[in-house]
This record gives sequence, C-alpha cells and structure tokens, in this order.
Amino acid sequence: MHQTYPADLASPHMRFILGLLSALLGMLAGWSALAALVIMLAGPDRDGGIAMGAVFNIGPIGGVAGLIAGIWLFMRFGLVRRAALPSAAESADAPPRQAARLSYPFAVTVLCVAASLAWWAWYELIRSPNLSHGFMTLELQFRLPAGMTLPDKEEDVRIEVEEAQGYATALLPANWRAHDGDRPAIIASASLMYKTRHRAVSLTLPGIPTQSWPVDLPSDPDPTPGYSPWRVASEPSPTKIEMHFRLSADR
Repeated sequence: MHQTYPADLASPHMRFILGLLSALLGMLAGWSALAALVIMLAGPDRDGGIAMGAVFNIGPIGGVAGLIAGIWLFMRFGLVRRAALPSAAESADAPPRQAARLSYPFAVTVLCVAASLAWWAWYELIRSPNLSHGFMTLELQFRLPAGMTLPDKEEDVRIEVEEAQGYATALLPANWRAHDGDRPAIIASASLMYKTRHRAVSLTLPGIPTQSWPVDLPSDPDPTPGYSPWRVASEPSPTKIEMHFRLSADR
C-alpha cells in the first residue's frame, strides 16, 4: 500500500517554496551560529567591534555553509521519491519513473520554524513593547521657587517615573543640587524602555506633597532636540515647582 500525500505536496511551486525556505533557514542558522561562536570565543567586547566583525565579516561564511546544508537537507530528507504508475501512452515494459513528492514531516517542520521566526521578527521589530531605540534616557530638571531650600541628602529626594504599568526611580547625579538664577533646582535622569502613551513624573520632597507632571511623548519616541518648556504640576500646588525634560538615546 502506498502512502498518500496531500495533492499540494506534489506541486512544483510548493517544492520550490519549501526548498527556498530550507535554504534560507540554513543560511540564517549558519550565519548566526558562526557569529555567536566567534563572539563567545573572543570574550568581553567593550566597544562592540568584535561583535560587528563577527556578524558582518565572519558570519557570511557560516551563512554560505548553512545555505549549502539547507539545500542538501531538502534534497536528502525533504523529497520522497517513489515509482509512478505508467501512463496509457507508455509501454508496460518501460522502466518505472520516479515521482518526487515533498516529505510531509519535513514540510511541516520547515513551515513551523519559518512561521516562528516570522512571528518573532514581527513582534520584536513592530509590535515589541520595547522602544525602537532601546533604552532611552529621560533627563529631568526641577526648578523650585526662589528662597526654597534644597534638601541636604539624596535620600530626601524621591523622583519616580511611571511608564506603562511600571515605576522607575530616577537617579541623581553627583551635581544634583543646582541653581537657575535665584531659584534652586534638582537634576535627575531615568531610563525609558517601553512603548506607551502613559508616562508621568512625580517628585516628593520633605514637607511638600507629592507633585506629578505628565510626560507628553509619543508611544515610541525619538530623541528630542532640546528640553521641553517649563511646566507646573498637574495638581494645583502652592509651591509651584516647575519641571522640564529632554529625551536622548543611549546608543
């Protein structure tokens, strides 16, 4: 009894598509595997030069080897050859012809791998929750009213950045105590990483109610050319502390 296959698996177009996918997947696997091996053997790379060379200079060698391996795997395991029944025009004594069909398990495996990689690329490059620029630095400056005293300790200053459903505590640099004319100021920064339209900054100082400001940035923002205008807190406050920000890419 002969094993039956779906009719599409005998189509030349389907064989071409599966063969092409097998070759491309082999090229991708060989390229990334060789590049990853070089990076692993080279050890730490501070400036990224080794990684760039491994991906763009050495990786293509693995890509060529993987391409050849993918074609060989397709020819070796992807095609099933069996004797075809002679047609009415052929003699019964004619040698049997070999009909090539796609291997159903091989076709399913290749399609599943290709679909998984396509979904991963779609998620990471288009629908990823992470910013396209990677981690970005939100630089903050708070301007206090004239005559107001700055806290002496960093622990007395709490600045939180709300991003999507999470919170991050802003970091204060060594020169976090500053002045803008006769007004004391606080300098801080925080990292942004998620695509979201909801971002807010809150500032808590000793003896002063927590104040918050919305951060009006696009969901997936680009670096800003400069600081935003000064703005007061969203909730009315007698202190009228002002805040402005700018956004820069970490890379």
